[in-house]
Amino acid sequence: MFTFVRLKQEIDILKGIHPGIVLERKIKEQHLKKGRLALDINTYPQTLTAITKGKRDMNTPLALKLEEVLGLEEGFFMLLQVFYDIKQEKLKRQRTPDLTKIRSVIFWDTKLESFDWQRQSKAIIKRVFERGNEKEKKEITRFYGQDKVNEVLTKK
Repeated sequence: MFTFVRLKQEIDILKGIHPGIVLERKIKEQHLKKGRLALDINTYPQTLTAITKGKRDMNTPLALKLEEVLGLEEGFFMLLQVFYDIKQEKLKRQRTPDLTKIRSVIFWDTKLESFDWQRQSKAIIKRVFERGNEKEKKEITRFYGQDKVNEVLTKK
């Protein structure tokens, strides 16, 4: 029971984070080398590197091997993978403004597709109204509504 409670608490904190990022941290905490670890669990070092960089998903056989070697609760990495997949699916379904009307150069430091349009609304509105053209301002106003835009722009 105690390990389940501890696992749940840790998962709640890490929900939505790619399991590879957590794996990278766990490997560093134990002062292990990725290449050596990969060979020890009979997998390609490139596979482990791709996972730790978030370019590849975790799979069940690999997760079980890693959890055993790292002394983690069984299912830890697959739970993280499921919560990461859920977050990605929600981002895909999220309502967004018409991105064809917004130049990506306004958000040169971030990909438009990765925005959480509701959570980051204040920063998005401010950026568009500081650097955007009339077409972009009109689209952001249409998307968020005039009241929301006025609220953000008039707050100090």
